Amino acid sequence: MSILEMKVPSPGESITEVEIATWLVQDGDYVEKDQPIAEVDSDKATLELPAEQSGIITLKAEEGEVVQVGQVVCLIDMDAAKPAGSAAPAETPKEEPKTEVKKEEPAPAPKAEAPKTETYAAQTPSPAAKKILDEKGIAPSQVSGSGRDGRITKDDAVTASVPAMGSASGGNRGTSTTKLSVLRRKIAARLVSVKNETAMLTTFNEVDMSEIFRIRKQYKEEFAAKHGIGLGFMSFFTKAVTRALKLYPDVNASIDGDFKTNYDFADISIAVSGPKGLMVPVLRNAENMSLRGVEANIKDLALKVRDGKISVDEMTGGTFTITNGGTFGSMMSTPIINPPQSAILGMHNIIQRPVAVDGQVVIRPMMYVAMSYDHRIIDGKESVGFLVAVKEAIDNPVEFLMDGDERKALEL
Repeated sequence: MSILEMKVPSPGESITEVEIATWLVQDGDYVEKDQPIAEVDSDKATLELPAEQSGIITLKAEEGEVVQVGQVVCLIDMDAAKPAGSAAPAETPKEEPKTEVKKEEPAPAPKAEAPKTETYAAQTPSPAAKKILDEKGIAPSQVSGSGRDGRITKDDAVTASVPAMGSASGGNRGTSTTKLSVLRRKIAARLVSVKNETAMLTTFNEVDMSEIFRIRKQYKEEFAAKHGIGLGFMSFFTKAVTRALKLYPDVNASIDGDFKTNYDFADISIAVSGPKGLMVPVLRNAENMSLRGVEANIKDLALKVRDGKISVDEMTGGTFTITNGGTFGSMMSTPIINPPQSAILGMHNIIQRPVAVDGQVVIRPMMYVAMSYDHRIIDGKESVGFLVAVKEAIDNPVEFLMDGDERKALEL
């Protein structure tokens, strides 16, 4: 008998353990070579585990179990023959249900009810009750009188005017407890470490989206027809960031003990929400990309995140992060640094607001932007200057991002 021991492969550098998130097959199933048999969570991504050979599988780990890289998680009997498809069992003819004929019994004669005596006093409030009902805006017809002949008393009016308080018990008070995935636990640990181990501050500004709105409205159909992708906001912000990083290189740096590392390239991490949580795939050398290139790469990475096909390498590294909470309606926030990076830019929702332009109050589409940074290596001057550089590029993209030629920059 030839038995293959399937071990957990290394998902990437520095990853030593994974969690069996879901088995896609059951113990004793016949699996084909390269068939996905499990989804495993690492501290960076969710990956599929394919069968290395065809055969009958025996599972050696439970769902939710944390296993080490190189640990055996299943066995595959490669000598086992593929079971032939069994024919569906013939259906047994159903017996016709027997119908019993019941003799109809005569219905009991309805009991005669004593006629109710209606008097002029029924649902007529007393003077005191009437005053209370008038103050509360309650019609006498909505109150049952307990007085003689159905007359509404003062006590009836007081009781009717008090709204029901509800019961302190009887509602649904159930709870449920689920174990956090490896990815979520790692994110939680990283966020806490950032707060505890960095001198994080946040600076704010606002940008006028009028010109970008105009450019998108004017060219979006032609851009989509030629390039097969949409013209979004993220490409403009990515190019504004790469420009600002050249002007303020300390923002494009990381700290390691007593040493600071500056990067001559701009690998921009883009926060993307996926089924397993927030992922940050990286645009490599974004400083060399055109607007079309940024849009195409973001679309490709976002689809991989959505489909669970993003690799660890595609999310490793990054020198600066952009996150867009505006897609969820956020007006302002203080984003948390993505270590070992030293800064992150937060975008927010766009609101039509009155602003002063050349001494006149006008309505413009405005967005608040926030940059959180590690004050250990980035001073206030650099952080504020960086955000101002982003602002001037967004306020005037034709001059600062498109070299004065909109069509050429959009490759139209």
